[in-house]
Amino acid sequence: MQTSDFDYDLPPELIAQRPPERRGDSRMMVVNRAEGTIEHRQFTDFPSLVEKDDLLVFNDTRVVAARFFSNDGKQEILRVDALGPNVWKCLVKPGKKFKPGRTVEIGDSTGTVIEVCEEGGERIIEFDEAPDESTHGHMALPPYIDRADEADDRQRYQTVFARESGAIAAPTAGLHFTDEMMAELPHEFVTLHVGIGTFRPVSSDDLSEHHMHSERYRLSERVAERIRSAGRVIAVGTTVVRVLETCSERSAGELKGGEGDTDIFIYPPYEFGVVDALLTNFHLPKSTLLMLVSAMAGTDLIREAYRKAVEERYRFFSYGDCMLIV
Repeated sequence: MQTSDFDYDLPPELIAQRPPERRGDSRMMVVNRAEGTIEHRQFTDFPSLVEKDDLLVFNDTRVVAARFFSNDGKQEILRVDALGPNVWKCLVKPGKKFKPGRTVEIGDSTGTVIEVCEEGGERIIEFDEAPDESTHGHMALPPYIDRADEADDRQRYQTVFARESGAIAAPTAGLHFTDEMMAELPHEFVTLHVGIGTFRPVSSDDLSEHHMHSERYRLSERVAERIRSAGRVIAVGTTVVRVLETCSERSAGELKGGEGDTDIFIYPPYEFGVVDALLTNFHLPKSTLLMLVSAMAGTDLIREAYRKAVEERYRFFSYGDCMLIV
């Protein structure tokens, strides 16, 4: 398949710039693969669609405030990895200001560029002391959200169950859930720290030539055992799919616990080994996430679902509405 097979037209005004007023006040499209049907519901209907032996699996990663600005406001860094307490791997703006030996001041901290990474252009910056995240850190909202982060984003661009710090971006399917809904649903957690690669476009039109970014994950054996005994496994978000399918592939089809890095690239045709259903948001044109969703529901059905989502004025992307594939 070609990257261009996953393109679609999206009016810019349908890109959600802010979350709904209340968590959970979202629309939900239900895509039934067996019947080939598309139904328009509200997310508040979700618990009624969960069956007795189902198990929901969530990603409990916690988004960190990884975006920083220099004291003069002219330089920006995004920490993509902490290589040590005071040594960060960062994306930077503007690149010409971050040559080896150049410094950046953030609060009382001074960082020095010690290396330029050849492959991705990131900079390795060593600080005399790490900038204080609580004071100077900003949530790294996705580039399609055309505004600066605000105080409310610290809560709303975070799931209510987030606990394992390390993500740059939120596992957005989980943003719809409230504490009250979580209390009534059978669930378990895995961890995958969402990286900046989530937003990077596919560089080649030939999918076989695309190399996925790598992200850290963990699945406990206790959770794996419960998943193995579940009737239907509902992944909440594409990040959960990546963890479960990675662990299944690495143990020859039998789900076992584990941790490490995954660069799994799921696109049609793909035979899922663990995941039976998926709750997910609407994804960018030509993105690897849209390809994963198409692998689960079929390219033609997803293409029609997205056409109807635009026609029905659904809200798209991180702060937008969701889709349940059963």
